[in-house]
Amino acid sequence: MLKDVRGIAVSTSNPPSLDAYEQAAQQMLAFSTAALPTIEGALARDPDFVMGHCLKAALLVGATEKPLEPVLREAVEAGEHHAAGATAREQLHLAAARAWLERDFARSIDLYGRIAVEYPRDTVAIQTAHIGHFALGQPGMLRDHLAQVLHAWDESVPGYGYMLGMYAFGLEENGDYARAEEVGRRAVALDPADAWASHAVAHVMEMNARLGEGIAWLEEGSRHWAPDNGFAFHNYWHLALYHLDRGDAASALALYDRKIRPARSEVVLELVDATALLWRMFLLGHDTGTRLQALADDWRPRLGEGYYAFNDAHAVMAFVAAGREEEAREHLAAVEASAVAPGTNGRVVREVGLPICRAIVAFGRSDHEGCIEALYPVRHAAIRFGGSNAQRDVLSLTLIEAALRAGRTALARALASERVRLRPASPPAWHLTSRALDLDGDAAQAARARAQAERLRRGAGAGAGAGGDQRAA
Repeated sequence: MLKDVRGIAVSTSNPPSLDAYEQAAQQMLAFSTAALPTIEGALARDPDFVMGHCLKAALLVGATEKPLEPVLREAVEAGEHHAAGATAREQLHLAAARAWLERDFARSIDLYGRIAVEYPRDTVAIQTAHIGHFALGQPGMLRDHLAQVLHAWDESVPGYGYMLGMYAFGLEENGDYARAEEVGRRAVALDPADAWASHAVAHVMEMNARLGEGIAWLEEGSRHWAPDNGFAFHNYWHLALYHLDRGDAASALALYDRKIRPARSEVVLELVDATALLWRMFLLGHDTGTRLQALADDWRPRLGEGYYAFNDAHAVMAFVAAGREEEAREHLAAVEASAVAPGTNGRVVREVGLPICRAIVAFGRSDHEGCIEALYPVRHAAIRFGGSNAQRDVLSLTLIEAALRAGRTALARALASERVRLRPASPPAWHLTSRALDLDGDAAQAARARAQAERLRRGAGAGAGAGGDQRAA
């Protein structure tokens, strides 16, 4: 029995198979689209290599895609078929993947996390648990899961920088922005091609509304990302948000066309980011041309899916923003049906997913009171919905817009005040404040808030006015 590059035993005596596994594991860490073909090639030569099947299964788990379930089933069952010769670690991997296949997402990610505790250099388990904690809305574990394994790592262990990048993201999602930036920058220094670490620092800059710095950071980082990086589109989404927050919708749309969605795709992670950008532009009243119709067309094969609440909510957003009310209602009905299903997703749908989808549909019908009624009670529980703080921010923006359009002066004023104190350097936060003040009839204060928004836009959010003049808020 051989050992991998980090000293963990694997169930193969075939060195070429192990070499291919090592390559695929490295590609997985780097979010390379070549990881799946690489491990499939290894398994074609060595079909009883259980850890190879486990790595393939982990890649499919992280995709959160219902259409991939048959391929995941093949990987799990192939590994189980050869499990008699598997190591104890590999058997745990199979159990974790099997739990995801059975839609017990929470148990699956818990098992991947337990594997990492027992085998703290198992990059497949570490990364799959990290992605799972993100998908299941477990920000504390995004940080603590990495902290639990870092004792086994230093620069002498291959892949150390990727561990730092994941840890940086966990720190950021828990509001420890200074440490997150420090650790993330160190990870990028170790490997400038690490798009996940670049993304962690980009999140810090977004939360602090350091728009100019964020643009410069991602534009520099993009020079190093590999052409087959399957995560780069998400970093370009962040870059587009910086431009949008500076009031430059044209640059945001150019990034959409060139980098976020350069070709039609039904990959759900790409669909989610495309939707999240265009929905923000829909809220702001920007003309996006035919993009929303094309996007809704690519969501259509998932109509009625009801698999993962975070994805389903974005499908509803796309249908609503495209003015396709019938499809939005049909997908909402599927989400309602999934609320009674067993497993992790059914629970999440009942708690937060269904109210969010109902709120989006209500907003599309201009039922802004209905949107508020559905969304306001769950806005702080939406963390269980999954995604990052930046991704879930679309819900806060929708709620504020609904309050403004409903003429709910007190609520709009309160939400704007909350937002500008959370992000005092954010031009959009001050713009929303000015609209709330206009609604309240306070023209002088509204003018001051608009002036502050303009000052911050001119300064590109690079720290200018970070303290802000909050008297208008």
